[in-house]
Amino acid sequence: MEQIHQLGRLTLVNWPAHDRSRPIVELENVTVRYNGNTALENVSFSLQRGEQVAIIGPNGAGKSTLFNVIAGVVSPAEGQVRIYGDTPDEHICIAYVPQRSRADWSFPVNVFDVVMMGRVGKMGLFRWPTRRDRQIVRQALEVVEMDHLAKRQISELSGGQQQRVFIARALAQEAELMLMDEPLTGLDIKSQEAIFSILNRLRARQVTILLATHDLNLAADRFDRLMLLNRRLIGFGSPDQVLTHDLLNRAYSGHMRLIDTPNGTMVISDTCCGGGEH
Repeated sequence: MEQIHQLGRLTLVNWPAHDRSRPIVELENVTVRYNGNTALENVSFSLQRGEQVAIIGPNGAGKSTLFNVIAGVVSPAEGQVRIYGDTPDEHICIAYVPQRSRADWSFPVNVFDVVMMGRVGKMGLFRWPTRRDRQIVRQALEVVEMDHLAKRQISELSGGQQQRVFIARALAQEAELMLMDEPLTGLDIKSQEAIFSILNRLRARQVTILLATHDLNLAADRFDRLMLLNRRLIGFGSPDQVLTHDLLNRAYSGHMRLIDTPNGTMVISDTCCGGGEH
């Protein structure tokens, strides 16, 4: 479980300039193993700056492992991961937006202070925020329409508001790549629409989004490109290219039903069973 008061990177380094002629994310033949078990196998793809891609797949598919590899938290056993041509640990432009269920919302801190935590890698630990740091935090809160709740305790927020605080923290970090782990889980339709409204604003800012979701129909409706993952990269492309009977059956191995309707194929997936790393 994430502790809200954890501050991430604790030291200042000279972050490399971005080579924007390179893809923001490149994976080449990446394999990850835990205790002899393969979590990802021979995964290769690249993303250009500003793309928004939904990652879909069954429980245990390796979505969280993929995020950890891209963020530099986990090193691959084989293959290469590059951010603008460099290794992930040489960049602070990557932000992880966790599931709400993995956060400790009981910690006594207000919204403004949580978002300010995104500035630590820029300003350094044990340094007081500057006027610019505070301005960036205020701007991040404005983008997610939470500026009016800046002094509210995080434990008093709704689920959708808490998710927006995480996104604001990533914006305060000046992230160019956001890894969003099931940000829509447990949110009502109104809160989901608020998140998608924010994603549209981030698209205009050329922020790259990788968003993990179990909702295949929502992914197809809202994203131009989908990544279908089950330890291996099963499919990567437009919804029409990825959501085929063949690829879905390969990814879900029978743990789903495909129903043809006049409006297209309805996907009923078994996401309540299984468990573990997703």
